[in-house]
Amino acid sequence: MTEVGEMTADAAVENPGAASSRGALLEVRGLRVWFDTPRGQVRAVDGVDLRVEAGRTLGIVGESGSGKSVLSRAVMKILAPSARVLPGSEILLDGVDLATVSPKRNKHLWGVDLAMVFQDPMTSLTPVLTIGQQLTETLRFHLGLDRRAAKTEAIRLLTQVGIPEPATRFGRYPHHLSGGMRQRVTIALAIACSPKLLIADEPTTALDVTVQQQILDLLGDLQATTDMGMILITHDLGVVAGRTDSIAVMYAGKVVETGPTRQLFSHMRHPYTRALMDAIPRLGDPSHTRLPSIPGRPPTVIDPPAGCSFAPRCPSAQARCLVDTPRLEAADDSPQHSAACFYPLGTPAGDTAREANASAGVTAAGTRIDSRDVI
Repeated sequence: MTEVGEMTADAAVENPGAASSRGALLEVRGLRVWFDTPRGQVRAVDGVDLRVEAGRTLGIVGESGSGKSVLSRAVMKILAPSARVLPGSEILLDGVDLATVSPKRNKHLWGVDLAMVFQDPMTSLTPVLTIGQQLTETLRFHLGLDRRAAKTEAIRLLTQVGIPEPATRFGRYPHHLSGGMRQRVTIALAIACSPKLLIADEPTTALDVTVQQQILDLLGDLQATTDMGMILITHDLGVVAGRTDSIAVMYAGKVVETGPTRQLFSHMRHPYTRALMDAIPRLGDPSHTRLPSIPGRPPTVIDPPAGCSFAPRCPSAQARCLVDTPRLEAADDSPQHSAACFYPLGTPAGDTAREANASAGVTAAGTRIDSRDVI
């Protein structure tokens, strides 16, 4: 039986993941989003650079709390009132800096230029309005359709996203539909005005495996018929392996590794990326096999200390990692593939660091490790 980890790697190799010659649809430069709390400043997103091209898909992965959703909400400009986008942050959509766009103009950007599929369709749909009312309201506001034309287009959209008996479902309320059907409705809402950029934030959360596959296939089919750029946010590397052109791995509010999907899966450079991959269950393992896990817990992002944020959990951590913060730097053999690590995997420095820690049984951060767990 094929292992899940092996399937993931194979899927990534089949994905071309080559850089496009097109211009950037979305460019995020030096984005920092902080929250002021009684305990201090929460640096939810702390200096992130991203790029999405038209017709391409960027996957953003990382554990819960890594900053993925805050990043997406910053792009959409739907952050909580307690959030602050710090000066110097740039979010450029087709060359327009969204950070400087007025709230009035935002209403005309949402749906037309950028749209979002949220994690929980029950909370993103209005419970007191029918599915048809929510769809037609969007179509009439942005496209100027009359009531009859908006209903016809809404039913077409429901058909496009695979809703059975769309004319009947048009008059139903969200609670009448299953979780998978509600998620399809949110996708119909998101694509109603053919946005340039679609952000899918954990679009398959709480859905069964069969429905997850259907939703992801639907998003892929929709993108294939347009030149829409897409950001797919998830904590599962397996989801993005065969469905993205490039990947950004986030940890503690920062991007720690990024590159074309094929290159990143073939030659992972950051220990955190490797740890995420190792944590994927493998179908070929015997029953009751202990699942690999990342030791410790994600760091606090409230006034974080100096040094690499992953150092307390990293099997490669050395003394330098505790005092200096690594920058995102490109690999010598691949300028598109970057990692923020002093001791990258697959390099002499990285191999030496891991072997020394395995031999000592403890890292410079004081984390005990088992030599069998060090690859």
